Amino acid sequence: MARRIVLATHNPHKVEEFAAIVRETRPDLEVIGYDGPEPVEDGVTFAQNALIKARAAAAHTVLPALADDSGICVDVLGGS
Repeated sequence: MARRIVLATHNPHKVEEFAAIVRETRPDLEVIGYDGPEPVEDGVTFAQNALIKARAAAAHTVLPALADDSGICVDVLGGS
């Protein structure tokens, strides 16, 4: 039986992309997507928002969870 980990995203392309990478070294690990409610991402940093998403996915699925959060910060716009 494969061990499972949830990737905190509703994007099936991201899940498959990550699963393909994981399969190369951990064929025993099944990567699944998150099907729960979207958490409120009210962190101040990308890292804080990733942690919010991972905790929500872990709580909803009772599985270990991974998440990422990213964006573009433009200095001329004051970091917005």
